[in-house]
Amino acid sequence: MLLDSGHTAVITGGASGIGYALARRCAAAGMNVVIADIEQAALDVATAELQKVAGHALGVMTDVSEQESVDNLAAVATNAFGPVHLLANNAGVGYTGRAWRIKLEDWHWVMGVCFWGAVHGVTTFVPSMIEHGEEAHVVNTASWHGFGAAARGAPYQAAKHAVVALTESLHFDLQESAPQVGVSLLCPGYTNTRITESLRNHPDEEVRAKAAGSTRSTSGWATPESVADLVVAAVTERRFFILSGADT
Repeated sequence: MLLDSGHTAVITGGASGIGYALARRCAAAGMNVVIADIEQAALDVATAELQKVAGHALGVMTDVSEQESVDNLAAVATNAFGPVHLLANNAGVGYTGRAWRIKLEDWHWVMGVCFWGAVHGVTTFVPSMIEHGEEAHVVNTASWHGFGAAARGAPYQAAKHAVVALTESLHFDLQESAPQVGVSLLCPGYTNTRITESLRNHPDEEVRAKAAGSTRSTSGWATPESVADLVVAAVTERRFFILSGADT
């Protein structure tokens, strides 16, 4: 099985939310787990907890919007554990506001993490997945907003539409040239993660300061653990769509 002892998983956005829940599932299955995140403190805590589960876990501070940072993630993972078998491009941030009022730097920030993060993961890890020839799988996290948009979320929703298209195309490309590498598209509905607090990681210190302490109710939203269970099932079944929540 792919999700089995001795195989290696790399998960971005792995220090919290869906990424961390998936990392725990992989660690419990005996996999080597490498989590990437932009927050060093959260990464240290999450890595320590994962090491209690399996012992074979590493945390790598990574800015997925930067190709060099993702290249470093790949180098650390392969040097530590060898071939990567599961890649979850899960890192994401959100930003709200009227489309014409959102600054260009905020568009670039959201697209950099949500879309270019997935692109960098694919271009960095998939060639080696094909080369090592073993069964492997890529999971890209989009959103139900990847199929339909709403007000006040243009950058996030545009990025998620792009991730849907990227992942569908990747699926067909791999079916033609490397069918041992499966692909899944995760489109969660409202899930109780910290994405509503995304501005804590905004590159502008002033924006981070203004956002400090602001929260949004997530009552009734799906748990990250329930979504992670769906991901594990889909990877095991080599199923493309992973939809969670009544809103999808």
